[in-house]
Amino acid sequence: MKRSDFYYGLPPELIAQHPTEPRDSSRLLVYDRATGAVADKRFFEIADYLRAGDTLVINNTRVIPARLFGQKESGAAMEFLLHKRRNLTEWEVLAKPARRARVGDVFVFSPALKCAVLSEGEGGLRNVGFIYDGVFEDILRSVGNTPLPHYIRGRLDDPERYQTVYAKTDGSSAVPTAGLHFTPELLQKLRDNGVRIAEVLLHVGLGTFRPVKTESLSEHKMHAEYYEISKESADIINATRSRGGRIVAVGTTSVRVLESAAKMDSMSDIVPKNGSKSAYFVEPTAGNTEIFIYPPYEFKLTDALITNFHLPESTLIMLVSAFAGRENTLNFYNYAIKNNYRFFSFGDACLIL
Repeated sequence: MKRSDFYYGLPPELIAQHPTEPRDSSRLLVYDRATGAVADKRFFEIADYLRAGDTLVINNTRVIPARLFGQKESGAAMEFLLHKRRNLTEWEVLAKPARRARVGDVFVFSPALKCAVLSEGEGGLRNVGFIYDGVFEDILRSVGNTPLPHYIRGRLDDPERYQTVYAKTDGSSAVPTAGLHFTPELLQKLRDNGVRIAEVLLHVGLGTFRPVKTESLSEHKMHAEYYEISKESADIINATRSRGGRIVAVGTTSVRVLESAAKMDSMSDIVPKNGSKSAYFVEPTAGNTEIFIYPPYEFKLTDALITNFHLPESTLIMLVSAFAGRENTLNFYNYAIKNNYRFFSFGDACLIL
């Protein structure tokens, strides 16, 4: 398929600039893949669509203040976006403008923090070594900035609004946006209704958000992103499959974890009761994934998807299109536009069943 197959026109005024308050009052478009029906709801009404025996899979990554502004020792301004930690002091970063960051160059961000460029990669990526005295995370909190997407023009009064309420593990340069709609109260209501919650981890970086620049999707290469599934979460997911419950992924990052970790199972007691032809399971695991999901794709563990409305021609809308069908996805996106849904990170959500 081609990148241009996933283009749609979006009026700029529908790009959300601020999060909805309270979180779960955002709008929710519900799309039924079996019937093609569309329903307009509020996010807190998602409890009406999840039933006892289902499992909600959430990504508990936490966004770090990954955007650093500094100057070369010669005076040239530079922006770095932290992408991936290599070891205690070394990081892979995205440099802007990259032409100013050459091997051996030193950049100063504050009296407590500087870095030296160690090597150059493709597409503006650089490996740098940070020089500091103290605890890096503490210094980063005082020097770094919340890495809001380029289409959000203002600043957040409360940086916690660019975190999910269940964020735990530092490491992302962007929030898994579908999770922004949940409140502690809504999560507890789901638990009380018999919905189980499995936490996974994927540190969101360039793999998720970097634009597709090749027209042929087969030529696009995803950047690796780190993910984990604990034994507790693997047990919950496997038990749900074996009992015929649905795996409901919160966001495309949770989908990528599930689909990266899925394994074929030949044991009869794991075969799902929901009519699936193939049986898949997960084991506790940790590693890096470069999975790129686009049509056609056979989903192994994902039965339903909660997600935001994504940028045209992005890997995210391609994943959604693989799950719901490309034409179907573009149709309900156009419906959302006509009905003034809010788009992108701080926008509204959709539930695809």
